[in-house]
Order: sequence, then C-alpha cells, then structure tokens
Amino acid sequence: MKNYFLSQSVNLNGQTIQGPLDTNIQTLGDLINKILVFLMPAAGLILLFVLIWGGFDFMMAQGNPEKIKSAWGKITSGIIGFILLIASYLIVRLIAKIFGLENGIL
Repeated sequence: MKNYFLSQSVNLNGQTIQGPLDTNIQTLGDLINKILVFLMPAAGLILLFVLIWGGFDFMMAQGNPEKIKSAWGKITSGIIGFILLIASYLIVRLIAKIFGLENGIL
C-alpha cells in the first residue's frame, strides 16, 4: 500500500511508463531525504544573495538612516531565517534519533 503513493511504474493500455525517482526510494522519508540534499545548499545560496543585497543597500545608503535600517533588516532577516532552518533540521533529526525513527515510519 505504501508504494502506491510513490508509484514508479504505471501501465496504461499495455504501455509501461517509468517514473523519474530512483528505484531505491521506498518511503516518503527517503524522498524527503533526497530533496533535503538539494534544499540545504539552496538555502545557503539564498542567504548569500540576501547578505549581498543587504550589504549593497548598506553601501548605497549614503548615510540615510532609513536606508541603513532597511539594509540591516535584510541582513538580520537572512541570518535569522538560516538559523531557523538549521535549527528545525537539527530538532527533527534529534527527535527521530530519540524515538528510533531513523528508518522512517511509513
């Protein structure tokens, strides 16, 4: 039943259509782990662009207090968002370790 939702092979009118996922993905947890491999570096790139954007705004503020405050807000928001992302990942891993869910629940 669990492979029904992650079906990799569908037979329509005698023609078999193969799905794009790896054949070793059996559970939803496996799929999420594959996606996380790409999401964490993407979050790092987004952080880099937000920091560059905030730094550029800071340099171009020319002493204007409102622009400086806006630039610091961008930099602070980027750092806080990245810290929250890392913390949520670590908390989920810790809870999975405590309850013995390393192999998934599905």
